[in-house]
Amino acid sequence: MNIIIVGCGKVGSTLAQQLNRENHNIVVIDSNPDRVANMTDTLDAKVLLGNGVSFKMLQEAGISHADLLIAVTDSDEENLLCCCIAKKAGHCKTIARVRNPIYNDDVAFLRDELGLAQVINPELTSANEIARIFQFSSAVKIESFSKGLIELIHFRVTGDCLLKDYSLMNIRSKLNMDVLIACVKRGDEVIIPRGDFVFREGDVAGVMARPQIATEFFSKIGIPTGRIRTAMIVGGGKISYYLAQRLLLGGIDTKIIEQNVARCHELSELLPKATVICGDGTDEKLLMQEGLENVDGFAALTGLDEENILLSLLAKRQSKAKVVTKINRINFNSVLGDIQIDTMTFPRLLTADVIVRYARSMDAASDNVENLYRIEDGKAEALEFLISEENRVTNIPLAQLKLRKNLLICSINRKGRVFLPTGSDSLTVGDHCIVVTTNRGMKDIQDILQG
Repeated sequence: MNIIIVGCGKVGSTLAQQLNRENHNIVVIDSNPDRVANMTDTLDAKVLLGNGVSFKMLQEAGISHADLLIAVTDSDEENLLCCCIAKKAGHCKTIARVRNPIYNDDVAFLRDELGLAQVINPELTSANEIARIFQFSSAVKIESFSKGLIELIHFRVTGDCLLKDYSLMNIRSKLNMDVLIACVKRGDEVIIPRGDFVFREGDVAGVMARPQIATEFFSKIGIPTGRIRTAMIVGGGKISYYLAQRLLLGGIDTKIIEQNVARCHELSELLPKATVICGDGTDEKLLMQEGLENVDGFAALTGLDEENILLSLLAKRQSKAKVVTKINRINFNSVLGDIQIDTMTFPRLLTADVIVRYARSMDAASDNVENLYRIEDGKAEALEFLISEENRVTNIPLAQLKLRKNLLICSINRKGRVFLPTGSDSLTVGDHCIVVTTNRGMKDIQDILQG
């Protein structure tokens, strides 16, 4: 497809790289010469210096034959205007990043009235992810499918966990649990496990299960599952606002520490039930005075990755809290993986996943990608397909399908009934099917087959 990206900041550059790897024709527009120079050096695509709201600039970028335009500049208003001009100038689908909370209640109106394909909010998406993690304190990460009917929950195998040195085949036979281990990350390797796989301490496993079954499973293997009751957030930005709003609605006692006085007053008005502390969140003495030792959940959400990492390490040392760390810029995944932090959230990657999923659904011949998550540092993908018509994989027992290697069909949602398939089950029209694989770029359910 021909895709135009307006804005090449953190989100725009990540998008450009990922969509370029998906073999789309990419044109990037940005008004910042330094960003343009950097993208020109690192991206095999056309990069233009200029204002993406300009009709002339969009023409130069090829708007007349573009399939998709994505506006992710720092200005919500520019993004919306850019999409409006693109709709008039061409016949492409448009996606706008809109981050300001004042537009949050107007998203459906903006999308429908302006004819947008999607309105994306990275901060809100990140906040929702953190809130889900805080609801299930032992999880490293949670991906939700079929409108929450089934989840892929990642957790760490600890020394006192029943799964340590345990064979995968015993989970269903001896534990008698209707769960499925979809993937395991061991060091830098991502494994789609078979029945003879044996867990080791330190493995990060992804279990596919319905929420109520997952709770029972974790209880059986000796991993606590309780939700947090108190939370401390350092940093008062947009993610912090959205997260605090979610936590307060869930009855969780929430404290925000922010250094900017004006922002503290603003947060106090927006979130009257939250405790807002004006102070330096990197001050260990202040954190201890505000009860760091006793909180159940801690989120480091400042604008600096380095601060967030150090704050998280401090919280791990001084408390038993579930710790979540926001990472915006740092790309040293091999180093970050060695740091003992519970959960890291990457807003730019979450946004990229949403847009890549949409691009694949546009590009697919029939069975669209409804959900897409890049898991285990992008080394694997979890995809949800809607099977819209009969094809080479339907009405055939799964055991008889010649599936690609390193691929697992994890779940089937059939008319609201979710089940974990066996070899005798088959896929039918109307099913929502979840696949986990280390193979990249799958766009259609038939891509699960060899050849």
